Amino acid sequence: MFKKLFGRKKSSAIAKDRLKLVLIHDRRLISNTVLTEMKDDLIKVISKYIKIDQDSINIQFDVETENRNKGALIVNVPVEDI
Repeated sequence: MFKKLFGRKKSSAIAKDRLKLVLIHDRRLISNTVLTEMKDDLIKVISKYIKIDQDSINIQFDVETENRNKGALIVNVPVEDI
């Protein structure tokens, strides 16, 4: 019933979304090893000052699509206690 009301996503749109995900993954300039090492170093430094949930830290490096030399380091650090 909902498919009739809202329509289905076309296969070309699905393929385009999948390709975007593949390209984003391939454009990442930093390897998983480096990200893991960076995460470990960040945990050591931040833990000196505040109590954090070390198992829930998330770190990503996203590269701009227009300029591969620019990107953003995105770190999510859940704080347990200050």
